[in-house]
Amino acid sequence: MDDTVKNTDETCLAPPLLSVICPAYNQEAFIAQALDGLLAQQTDFRYEILINDDASTDATARIIAHYAERHPTIIRAFYQQVNQYSQGRACVPGLFGDARGRYIAYCEADDYWTDPRKLQQQVDFLEAHADYVITYHDAFVFDEHGQYGVQLQGHLRADASALELQQARRLSTLTVCFRNVFSQMPPELSLCSAPLNDMCWWSLLGAYGKGKFMAGIKPAAYRMHPGGVFSMRSDKRKLHMNLQTCSSLANYYNRLGNQPLQARSNLCALDAIEIAMIKCSQLRCDGVVFLNQRATCHFGRVRSQHQVDFQLAELACQGIR
Repeated sequence: MDDTVKNTDETCLAPPLLSVICPAYNQEAFIAQALDGLLAQQTDFRYEILINDDASTDATARIIAHYAERHPTIIRAFYQQVNQYSQGRACVPGLFGDARGRYIAYCEADDYWTDPRKLQQQVDFLEAHADYVITYHDAFVFDEHGQYGVQLQGHLRADASALELQQARRLSTLTVCFRNVFSQMPPELSLCSAPLNDMCWWSLLGAYGKGKFMAGIKPAAYRMHPGGVFSMRSDKRKLHMNLQTCSSLANYYNRLGNQPLQARSNLCALDAIEIAMIKCSQLRCDGVVFLNQRATCHFGRVRSQHQVDFQLAELACQGIR
């Protein structure tokens, strides 16, 4: 979108049709590439970029300020004085509330988009198909040594039914564009309770429609690096985050009285427990015999009653390095 004709009076501009959410923390080496990709989008509509710096200790905030000064009609910058993530508070849901667009796209400050027509294609589809709530596409994974593989493979490179979305269907977060239907997150799905918050977004969006996989959009770039919030987590921590999130979704759907989705969330947690058990066995870690004795009867009970013993889950995760 070209904003070379500056107009500092926002009231003279048409409201943005789409809002891009871009969270940032200590990404001075990558954020310029991310913002360049967002600003390179070719659209016939106005969009805004909401970028949040979560109290970075490097030059990230300074780089954001530089871009915001150059693109005042596009970029809205938010600066935290105290790191919110470390205190269990997520900035992104707050940005959803600040977003003025009818649609929301998402890209973290260490990733970037490669297709300048990405947003136009996604918005065009959503405008023409009221029964779809979200669109998404491929992303490739890369690190300092180069590219290796894509994020979505096999059956995931396909459309998603509303039910599949509600069951927390896996999507590449940096590729999504969805309808702005969030007002606030349910209390069960706070960052402390559900650390994999994007899984919760997809589940909540499923109440509004289906998902469209758009194969014609060039893959976005998902960067793995030592400072990555999720990609560099240990297996133990990733499993624990998955367990917490599935448990929180189960609690949410239990409050709504939706037993099928509650059961599905519990079974997803069970899958994580079983993975933890396997890893625990492979590592010959302390407590594996005790865990296996409890798990033998527990897994059978879960399969029939859809109830998960999260104490067992905690123990299983503790056994993984």
